[in-house]
Amino acid sequence: MHPYLHAQENPDKPAVIMASTGAVETYAELDKASNRLAHLFRKEDLQIGDTVAVLLDNHPKFFDFAWAAQRAGLYYVAIPSRLTAAEVSYILSDSGATLLISSDSKQGVVDELHKLNPDVKVFLFGVDDNRAIEPVLAALPDGPIDDERHGTDMLYSSGTTGRPKGVRIPFPENEDIAGPNPLVMMAQGAFGFQPGCTYLSPAPLYHAAPLRWCMTVHKMGGTVIVMEKFDPEQALALIEKYKVDASQWVPTHFSRMLKLPEETRAKYDVSSLTCAVHAAAPCPIPVKEKMIEWWGPIIREYYAGSEGNGFTFINSEDWLTHKGSVGKALLGIVHICDENDNEVPVGEEGQIYFEGGAPVKYHNDPEKTKAAHNKHGWTSLGDVGKVDEDGFLYLTDRKSFMIISGGVNIYPQEIENLLVTHPKVLDAAVIGAPDEDMGEKVVAVIQPMDMADANDDFAQELEVYLRQSLSGVKVPRQIDFRAELPRVPTGKLYKRLLRDEYWGKTGSRIV
Repeated sequence: MHPYLHAQENPDKPAVIMASTGAVETYAELDKASNRLAHLFRKEDLQIGDTVAVLLDNHPKFFDFAWAAQRAGLYYVAIPSRLTAAEVSYILSDSGATLLISSDSKQGVVDELHKLNPDVKVFLFGVDDNRAIEPVLAALPDGPIDDERHGTDMLYSSGTTGRPKGVRIPFPENEDIAGPNPLVMMAQGAFGFQPGCTYLSPAPLYHAAPLRWCMTVHKMGGTVIVMEKFDPEQALALIEKYKVDASQWVPTHFSRMLKLPEETRAKYDVSSLTCAVHAAAPCPIPVKEKMIEWWGPIIREYYAGSEGNGFTFINSEDWLTHKGSVGKALLGIVHICDENDNEVPVGEEGQIYFEGGAPVKYHNDPEKTKAAHNKHGWTSLGDVGKVDEDGFLYLTDRKSFMIISGGVNIYPQEIENLLVTHPKVLDAAVIGAPDEDMGEKVVAVIQPMDMADANDDFAQELEVYLRQSLSGVKVPRQIDFRAELPRVPTGKLYKRLLRDEYWGKTGSRIV
């Protein structure tokens, strides 16, 4: 179904509740607001197949935007709200977005964007200047546009140079905005979501999983509880208050809730939960064991990417007998291949490929698209893993040493490219190192031009230098110095050796 149908059948049911304020948007209000925005898109000459972007925190109007773009037949790009103006500018240019929706909290970034992307029209919530969107929307109809057509998201993944690359999938063949949806069927079938469920979303809405899961719940007529910012105790209180029965997490959320005092955790009744989905990063086995012990066998994990080329799933019962696995494929056939694209025996590690899923194509990046395919035509996200004798997949490494910190993907190449532009840096490597709270932390290993600069003052200087161009999540939390980095004569950096050293793996040696 579609939110407009739920608005007709149950207009006063909450579609969205903001956790901190308790502000409610009903299905009737969501329907009218998304219709007004769809009219705005047409007024601004956005036609079917065009691209629109949003730069918002977990804002009450986020879903107004998403559903407006969906029913207007647009590609909608959700830009991480913590990015710098230069990073946002790149995504706007690369995606071809001609209109951006943002808010008063992003005025500084938006002001810079006006210089970088002067042709992009900007509307802001919460301002009183000529960019204010509220008076414009108030003058538009709240009924549907005449040419409704199913649009879809355009999400960004890593590029070969570290810059993000867009995943621009074809529109659904069924033009009906209320047409069948595979994620709804998967949510109900594999994950056990119930129609009309109450769903807690503790993560940023600009990420693929939170955005897609929340919109799936709306298609099922459920209520989405949006946390403006994750707080472990507040999450438990919300589960009890609203009798939440479904939710989606990353392992860092689990870790932080488990670190609450036992008496604090015991205060809250979480028995209403029937499904807790998690993904985005490998979950440490002890953490998942404790979560299953606490919440019961309702923890369900999946492995997938924005590209949609494959999808694995595992429930608690199977995980307890295959600890560390991310499950069996529900979409595509899993193959583990060596460097020559040949399949390896069961239990051996290799690159993970999917056969039969959606084709992988990166926007404006034919080289990355080509690299995602092997000689069989199977596609890969670049991850390394193995399959056991029962057919369960295990991840043993991550694509191109991508760092996953608190469920957020961070790509080292972008940081390295910026570091080596500093006049006192000869070489640089960025890796992920263990972090008890975030799973991984960003570490920069620097080879300075002069080892006399290998000190705390220079480390602070580099941090300030990086913050001028990078969002805070990408700035290294630790900067170390080396007289030489492990490169071979061809120039290849043996980053695995550095990473293994920080992870304490035996047999690794820096040469």
